[in-house]
Amino acid sequence: MKLIILDRDGVINHDSDAYIKSEEEWIPIDGSLEAIARLNHSGYTVVVASNQSGLARGYFDIETLSSMHRKMDDMLLKVGGQVDAVFYCPHGPDDGCGCRKPKPGMLLEIGQRFNVSLEDVIFIGDSISDIKAAYSAHAKAMLVRTGKGAKAEKILQTEGKGSVPVFDDLASAVTAILQK
Repeated sequence: MKLIILDRDGVINHDSDAYIKSEEEWIPIDGSLEAIARLNHSGYTVVVASNQSGLARGYFDIETLSSMHRKMDDMLLKVGGQVDAVFYCPHGPDDGCGCRKPKPGMLLEIGQRFNVSLEDVIFIGDSISDIKAAYSAHAKAMLVRTGKGAKAEKILQTEGKGSVPVFDDLASAVTAILQK
């Protein structure tokens, strides 16, 4: 199985420091849905791994989160794509759970659920916590500059961790993956 894991906010859809709290606020980044469809058409199973602390903070409820994901699914169908599963951490940053990125729990659960070793799985994110989660789970990390990615890239450069492949957006990352 060819599996790829994507962060949601800042990778697939536009992010906000005020959180994405409604279906109306969930707006795809140009080219991201088509990039997912290209992965699907190349035989990839696509899974989303997303921290959703807005649930713990009371900014939205599970029904609203589900409606955001239905919107994503509906928009993906229109371009011939699909996400095979969405995993999310509903906890806040101080809850001490093992599933909240940068901890690897969510990614490890995905590996178990799909019965794959994460060593050959790419996780594309836009934050330092995404990169750390990928490394902790022994997955391959990629960073996009959308969302919080430009800031994360600068942090990686100052820490001397420039070995993470960085792309302008999900579409360019997918192009690089499919050219290999």
